[in-house]
Amino acid sequence: MKKFCLITFGVLLMASVTYAQQKEDFTRYVNTFIGTAAHGHTFPGAALPFSMVQPSPDTDTQGWDWCSGYNYSDSSIMGFSHTHLSGTGVGDMGDFLIMPEVGVLMTEPGDKHRPKSGYRSRFSHGNEIASPGYYSVFLDDPKVKAELTATLRAGFHKYTFPESESAHFIIDLRHTIYNQKVIMSKVSIKSNDLITGYHQVMGMAKNRFIYFAARFSKPFDSYGLKLKGEVIENWPEESSDSLLAYVNFRTRKDEVIYIKVGISYVSTEEALKNVDAEIPGWDFEKVRLEAKEAWNRELSKAEVEGTDKDKTIFYTALYHSFLTPNLCMDASGSYRGYDGLIHKAEGFLKYSTFSLWDTFRAAHPLYTLLVPEKVSDFVNSLLADYKENTFKMLPIWPLANIETWAMIGYHSVSVIAEAYIKGIRGYDMKLAFEAMKMSATCRIYEGLEEYMKLGYVPADHWEQSASKTLEYAFDDWCIARAAKEMGLKDEYGAFLKRSDNYRNVFDRAVGFARGRNSDGTWRKDFNPLSAASGNDFTEGNSWQYTWFVPQDVPGLIGLIGGNEAFVNKLDSLFRITGRSEGTPPDVSGTIGQYAHGNEPGHHTAYLYSYAGYPWKTQEKVREIMALFYTDKPDGLCGNEDCGQMSAWYVMSALGFYAVNPASGMYVLGSPALKKAKIRSAGGNEFVIEADNLSVENVYVKSVLLNGKPYHSFEISHKDLLRGGSLQFTMSKEPEKSPDASLESKKQ
Repeated sequence: MKKFCLITFGVLLMASVTYAQQKEDFTRYVNTFIGTAAHGHTFPGAALPFSMVQPSPDTDTQGWDWCSGYNYSDSSIMGFSHTHLSGTGVGDMGDFLIMPEVGVLMTEPGDKHRPKSGYRSRFSHGNEIASPGYYSVFLDDPKVKAELTATLRAGFHKYTFPESESAHFIIDLRHTIYNQKVIMSKVSIKSNDLITGYHQVMGMAKNRFIYFAARFSKPFDSYGLKLKGEVIENWPEESSDSLLAYVNFRTRKDEVIYIKVGISYVSTEEALKNVDAEIPGWDFEKVRLEAKEAWNRELSKAEVEGTDKDKTIFYTALYHSFLTPNLCMDASGSYRGYDGLIHKAEGFLKYSTFSLWDTFRAAHPLYTLLVPEKVSDFVNSLLADYKENTFKMLPIWPLANIETWAMIGYHSVSVIAEAYIKGIRGYDMKLAFEAMKMSATCRIYEGLEEYMKLGYVPADHWEQSASKTLEYAFDDWCIARAAKEMGLKDEYGAFLKRSDNYRNVFDRAVGFARGRNSDGTWRKDFNPLSAASGNDFTEGNSWQYTWFVPQDVPGLIGLIGGNEAFVNKLDSLFRITGRSEGTPPDVSGTIGQYAHGNEPGHHTAYLYSYAGYPWKTQEKVREIMALFYTDKPDGLCGNEDCGQMSAWYVMSALGFYAVNPASGMYVLGSPALKKAKIRSAGGNEFVIEADNLSVENVYVKSVLLNGKPYHSFEISHKDLLRGGSLQFTMSKEPEKSPDASLESKKQ
């Protein structure tokens, strides 16, 4: 525990030094409503960077575009729950909804098309205010102003009431987001200012236990429960799968009542300790300002110049990138592990909510660059999950320290290998390599046994077989790269060979990756446009997935027929239109067949550079940024996906992107900002400038690294950490001459 405290103090001290250097309030550029409309699935409420709680309004709980509980299209609010997912394609969380009422007590939320039918209230977006760590809204029906802020493990509510003889709060333990089922819940009225409870939920995370402790600033006059449809007054404790608590007050005009709510995945006792440790008093403004300062510390790690609109899009993207992973341990260090037992985090902070299929691509590379002090905690968290996992695998998609088995691949290995290659090593690497190797040889996982035997996942035995083969091969390369760095020659050779398995699902006759049967034949009736559920690809089609060979782009170029054929095919990707029947809604944000609204193709625009056409990378990257990132509520073209969609923008706007995260290299693109400064954990400053930048000037005429001409299309992570400068000179016309073809730089 002493080591844990020293680590925490060190992180806070480093953060304080960084924050002290800042000269402006970066939070003013964050618009938390970006992504709350259409398919963005973000929430506007209060949160700290990587925090365990996110108190936020819920406007509905059903429907795909309400995975976060909030959609900008709605005009009524159900209430304010304490946990939320940012931008996921499957909903969960929404725990312990609190809602103020005035007048007749309503114990059902009602229909959003008839707000007065329940405790929900109408509101106007003109009366909403949101910024990092703060949210407020005026509720039209009870005439109550609601305000929210947060600490790492507690939500802080402030409600300003009208005069009333009949004011209420409800705490709805039945409330969850998106098709979850409450198996059991319990509530205890401990005193006239303290309520505790829990519920057990089956959702994306199966059998999830979560606990709360709510302290009220004003003693309530009376209370009651609603148990399976029956309202019972002054009943202090009950357990049920359908449970709601309410408390009653008399209020003066403009009287303020505060509620502070601690959350824990361990017990109500730990929830109470969390809230008492993090919010010892009732100073709402102090907590709000501390939340703002916490965000400024993180946002100030990238200081950019541009228009206010440029800054709003950039800093909102950075904000969204830093909402997850989520802290998943109590202030005492206790957490509920993968095995369902209570553990103690020794020497690290335990995190969960790793949307790894999405975030290994850009979010985790961004963390290694801007918040490397957190990366070892992330890796230690993944290793803790491995040790506590019955199947002895690294996590696939952990939520609240529970395996959800969502999506494909074993991309924890990319996160770990990337950290190791980049010199971030605050964990047991021997254990880490064991975990990577075990994950890649777990025979019960999604076709891995046949993959190891045949060299591919067979289409006649497994859905999404081609995607699985391609992603397993990439993960195998990551293991090989780590093995090479560690001097493990046998493991390096074995996994490097496996990383070539992408070739086994590439059909030269048609020029695409496709499903292959266990007898070696190709699946019949191949259509590269088909993205229907149950086919050979994951949330996409062959046009989108064929390019997923980030570990061996030259090899893919060879399969397609050389540089010219490769570039022509890439051009076709961005030109050919059409959608097949059954295409999932995730396939959005399209330019031809390129779909930026989903993750498999996020690296694709950068592939032109490998074939000697960096100007086409520059052109497409800037087109994607201009089309699919705006400062409006519908400013994201697809699911935000726990920071990945935003991290792509942050890195691309800076001028580079990690095509292969575990390589330690970034591919240069076309910066969208006139100037940016990024600060490493060691205090070094790297300055990126784009001279002659404009909307039309998307092409790079020349590049200088530390004042010297630079002729590679890649830059290393080490170069960025050393500090220095990268200067782009932009032009309206592309540099198409042979001499302009940049070369790969090997680290």
